Amino acid sequence: MADLIETKQDGIAILTMNRPEARNALSQPMLAALLEALPRLAADPSIGAIVITGAGGAFCAGGDVKGFAATEGGANHGRSPEEAAHSLRQSMEVSRWLHDMPKITIASIPGAAAGAGLSIALACDFRIAAKGAKITTAFAKVGLSGDFGGTYFLTQLVGTAKAKELYLLSDVIIAEEAERLGVVNRAVEPAQLEAETLALAKRFANGARITQGLMKKNLNTAEKGDMLLSFDTEALNHSRSAQTADHAEAAKAFVEKRPPVFKGR
Repeated sequence: MADLIETKQDGIAILTMNRPEARNALSQPMLAALLEALPRLAADPSIGAIVITGAGGAFCAGGDVKGFAATEGGANHGRSPEEAAHSLRQSMEVSRWLHDMPKITIASIPGAAAGAGLSIALACDFRIAAKGAKITTAFAKVGLSGDFGGTYFLTQLVGTAKAKELYLLSDVIIAEEAERLGVVNRAVEPAQLEAETLALAKRFANGARITQGLMKKNLNTAEKGDMLLSFDTEALNHSRSAQTADHAEAAKAFVEKRPPVFKGR
């Protein structure tokens, strides 16, 4: 079964991350499918809004930590941080497309959004989450510094001080708290998530699409900071942190269902 399912209705494209057995953790086939779909949909005149969501009750758990743990020497074994960063930076174009494309993008979050999964949701123009959905940056707990643009987007949404708290502590918050902080736009009853998401998407699909795209470009231009530099810095530092002993310990602890013992190495 495909790791990404694409459907279309009423001018809306729906991209469903489809690895429910792994809480839709990112895989290379999924990333490749996203990198193919997003530019194509951005140029598709029949599409006015794009929804990204997850199958099986989760949004996306981020990177495949179990897969990393199973790889001797870690996911980047045998590569320099710069080589790993180049590869990661290409995958991170998923977030850039969601953020920069002229179509309106909406993350529909039925459940867990963590790590790079949260970053992908943050890259979207709107986020609607089911009440009770668990949201966390997660990276500090697995010995990684963060990727897919999350540090850039979260700082834009909640400010540097709160973004530092959410990243450095990596505590779990639920959708209602995320709504209060401005991390998500709306927290709705789980049974209403799909209807609320599609109703919003339909407003954009039925709206003045060119104007919406120009307005989005204006708002993106008004953002403070340099996104591309932020992405490049994230990619390099994430790749560096992926080669630390603390990350290897955290990945092992994750599989063994125990707290990691970090040693600052």
